Amino acid sequence: MISSTTAKSPIVLVLILWVAGLGAAMQFAKISVIFPYIREQYSTAGSEIGLLVSIIGFLGIGLGLFAGLIVARIGFRRLLLSALILGALMSLYQATLPPFSMMLFSRLIEGASHLVIVVAAPTLIAQLSSDRYRGLAMTLWSTFFGVAFALVAWLGILLVEAYGLASIFIVHAVILATTAAILMVLLPSQKANNGNEISLSILDILQEHIQAYRSPYIAAPAMGWLFYTLTFVSLLTVLPDLIPAQERVFVAGAMPIASIVISLMCGAFILPRLPAVNTTILGFILALGVIQLLWLEIDKSWVCIALLGVLGLVQSASFAAIPQLNKDAEAQARANGTMAQMGNLGNTLGTPLLLALLTTFNFEGVIWAMTFCYSAAIATHIFMARRRRKFVE
Repeated sequence: MISSTTAKSPIVLVLILWVAGLGAAMQFAKISVIFPYIREQYSTAGSEIGLLVSIIGFLGIGLGLFAGLIVARIGFRRLLLSALILGALMSLYQATLPPFSMMLFSRLIEGASHLVIVVAAPTLIAQLSSDRYRGLAMTLWSTFFGVAFALVAWLGILLVEAYGLASIFIVHAVILATTAAILMVLLPSQKANNGNEISLSILDILQEHIQAYRSPYIAAPAMGWLFYTLTFVSLLTVLPDLIPAQERVFVAGAMPIASIVISLMCGAFILPRLPAVNTTILGFILALGVIQLLWLEIDKSWVCIALLGVLGLVQSASFAAIPQLNKDAEAQARANGTMAQMGNLGNTLGTPLLLALLTTFNFEGVIWAMTFCYSAAIATHIFMARRRRKFVE
């Protein structure tokens, strides 16, 4: 638990922790956004080149909840600082543009850094924020992925074109190292916890997974998040192809921006008045309605932007639901671990699945798949809410 008496500047700390999240998201963006340059650098790698993007999420699928357990037991501050430093070292190594096999191995190690950051940082943000502003703080955190991709898209390509491929890795390393240095000074120490002994066998880890996913408090945000991540990145990939060529660039850029704007507005105006789970359900209901407009013979540009916009409600409210449903830091860490696990699973499966449906059933298959995902998300949250009411009773 973070000692509140030492947290003198919670607003500054929340912002710095958000920057740590940007650094974690840039671990994906620095490869995917400049992928043509990466493919040119490793031209002999063949189809395996795609692993440079996806391998960083593999650890999250298998070890998301495990990371939550370890972070809670060893300490959020210590592991977050270690993860930032590890990420900076990996980026510096990648700046040497090593052979493909070593670059791939460095990305796997970088996945451990990414996983710890996305578990520890939001848990610390929830602890440092007051009850009044916790929803807004978690909303800010929820934008880290979209903002990082936008920054790399706007500035990263210019950087690579001006100074070469190594420059983006060097800048990323500097961002992570600087963030670690600032947090080392500003982040308050943690109270000692005598229950921090680590003795997690395979059986222990399996039992922890069963307990976490059976809990309607820990698992609820993650299960909704799975359906969100199954569709978010894949929609950004597929939807622009529906748009006339002259509008495609505008729509591709406007969709993630709409999601970020609505997320921030949600944190400022909706979450203070409506519970986070209800806001998440509202977002899925609105998305379910908007997706049906794609059946109509109308200009789909603003439909696509509106769809990603209403999903911004899900984005912000899902993270805000974690501290609302789980009051102590260890439960929050576990919930963030399950969020990382389900998020990586959704991001890994979503785009290939949607492209397969598009190829087999045309765009009608995509609409039906989105309809199923959002309906299943609503049903899952309602089911979890009923289970929580039984716990109370």
